[in-house]
Amino acid sequence: MLFGIIIFFEDYFNALTVGSVMRSVTDKMRVSREKLAYIVDSTSAPMCLLGPVSTWVVFVMGLIGVEFGKLGIEKSEYITYLSTIPFNFYAILAILLVGIIVFKKWDFGPMAEAEYRSRTTGKVIRDDAQPPSDDSMTDIELAEGHTPKMRNMIVPLVVLLGLIPPLFLWTGGFPENDLITAIGESDGGMSILIAAFSAAVVGLAMGMQQKLFKFKEAMDMIVNGIKSMTLVYIILALAWSIGSVTSELGTAEFVVKAAEASSAPAFIPVMLFIIGAIIAFTTGTSYGTFAIMMPIAIPIAASMDISMAMTIAAVFSGGIFGDHCSPISDTTILSSAGSSSDHIDHVNTQIPYAVLAGASGLISFLIAGITGSAIVALIVGAVIVIGLTYILNKVWGKPIPEENKLSA
Repeated sequence: MLFGIIIFFEDYFNALTVGSVMRSVTDKMRVSREKLAYIVDSTSAPMCLLGPVSTWVVFVMGLIGVEFGKLGIEKSEYITYLSTIPFNFYAILAILLVGIIVFKKWDFGPMAEAEYRSRTTGKVIRDDAQPPSDDSMTDIELAEGHTPKMRNMIVPLVVLLGLIPPLFLWTGGFPENDLITAIGESDGGMSILIAAFSAAVVGLAMGMQQKLFKFKEAMDMIVNGIKSMTLVYIILALAWSIGSVTSELGTAEFVVKAAEASSAPAFIPVMLFIIGAIIAFTTGTSYGTFAIMMPIAIPIAASMDISMAMTIAAVFSGGIFGDHCSPISDTTILSSAGSSSDHIDHVNTQIPYAVLAGASGLISFLIAGITGSAIVALIVGAVIVIGLTYILNKVWGKPIPEENKLSA
């Protein structure tokens, strides 16, 4: 769980790395592959929208900036994004639920069955399971006789995270501009691009210095990495196309008028959360959901004088929730692949947990819409998550015999 929280800058890297690295450890401790996949999946995407910088942050900043430009809003996209973090209730509650499941072991539903099987029989996957093969991981082999070094992962990460703050200040005109102004006017996309490029160069240099691969092989890795993202580019291009079509059709204006006529402002975040969840579930992409919903959500917030941060966060939360429940989601598939868990088993065991966090998040958005307070809404949501998890463990759980608990 902690590993998944630390790697907050890229969900694909998170899902593949945490799953593959921790798999041998969890297998030894008789933790089911389904639980590993759940922990990986429920920390990867949520953390990408709770961390200060990530590939997701750059993407959503672009969406926010486009809509602000259309409406003549002169706010910093990055500062606006940061203000959404306390309102991103599903992401926060999903990680809270992971913590409860990890530390208290209050499993329920199909996950409880999977954990019972794993602890009592040692079978971390069921007998006829079909774990997906993860080509991006299995195609890479360590040089013969080489012992993996922790610094090969830590040093590039330190370079990446260490360069981003000064680059934000540099692109924002610091020291001519004061600190806050510089951060607000910084070019987030360029800053993260330079930092990521620098980290990649350092990582490749370390690999070549240790004779893990040659320069030509290093270039092949870069090209393969770019090629592996092709499907994401296609999804985003199609999602942006839908956004452009809905804009030309006046969908945003229609929805704004309909919302003003039929919905109280307090219910708008709830409505956006539900719609975003449906779109993400049926399309399997939270990225595409954000691209479709932002041109609708931001004008609604501006027109009805609703908290912009809460409105945008409702789209974020709905997109991640629907993505977690969708069997065709890219992050769900990658979590199964990285953890080597049967994909359908992962989906079936995760859905009850995702629905629990989603229902709690929905109530939090309703309370936030009424009170305007993220803190009050978050406290109520947390209490609901803890209470329902305890109850469901009692009525839908499967206690593990005492003699088998020592294996964990």
